[in-house]
Amino acid sequence: MLRIGQTNVLRIVKRLPQGIYLDGGKQGEILMPKRYVTDDHKIDDVIEVFIYLDSEDRLVATTDTPFAMVEEAAYLKTVSVNKMGAFMNWGLPKDLLVPHNEQKHPFRAGESYVVYLYLDERSNRIVATEYLDKHLSESSFYYKENQEVDLLICSQTDLAYKAVINQSHLGLIYTNEVFQPLSIGDKVTGYIKKIRPDKKIDLCLQLEKENKKDDALDKVKKAIITHLIANEGSSTLSDKSQPEDIYKTFKVSKKVYKRALSSLYKERLIVIEGGESIRLV
Repeated sequence: MLRIGQTNVLRIVKRLPQGIYLDGGKQGEILMPKRYVTDDHKIDDVIEVFIYLDSEDRLVATTDTPFAMVEEAAYLKTVSVNKMGAFMNWGLPKDLLVPHNEQKHPFRAGESYVVYLYLDERSNRIVATEYLDKHLSESSFYYKENQEVDLLICSQTDLAYKAVINQSHLGLIYTNEVFQPLSIGDKVTGYIKKIRPDKKIDLCLQLEKENKKDDALDKVKKAIITHLIANEGSSTLSDKSQPEDIYKTFKVSKKVYKRALSSLYKERLIVIEGGESIRLV
């Protein structure tokens, strides 16, 4: 079955001056314009192509890969706005439409927004929406705590960042647990922190469970020793330092840093001086 807005593997049925035609099954033959055709494309070859509608709403194939496909979210830039809606650059000749009623606030040309791509059933056109929660679930029955996931930061409040999880769900990262710069549109690796009783998903950017692997803690300890050696054996980054200062140097949370300091102290490798500084023994 042909999947509009996604990649398909189709057979070449004929080659003409304007390009090659692919077998689209019930959709008939689909043109791949000559600018995408190479000498390697032969009749009966099977190739992978992306299928979408051109400016005249005809099915067309391309070997180009867009920035996002149907059933995916992406951070895209608005190219223009007219009475139909906003048009975004998604890496293909025909810009992606976001109708006015799919915008939370009017889009402005030159600005970027996180949108979700879907196939409009009435028009068979690929369009996008800023209302991600209409297509992505905010509750989960199969994610596991501590599971590593890919995140796309899509919105922010004073309380939390909202993120797209593996292109399938939405979850929250609480701002008081973020110790690195984050912006709308950022793609980061994160973890499932907790599945709440209502099945909503809490996220974190670092695992901080007590049973975290020893080699991860060892990595932080080695970084601290290296830092001390580079600074003549002492540092003002203690267990009393600000979380932002700790993260800037070691890329870990204050909780993880304090655990590493405690381990080094117990091993008699460092001395903690009045909570204000640390030094090598």
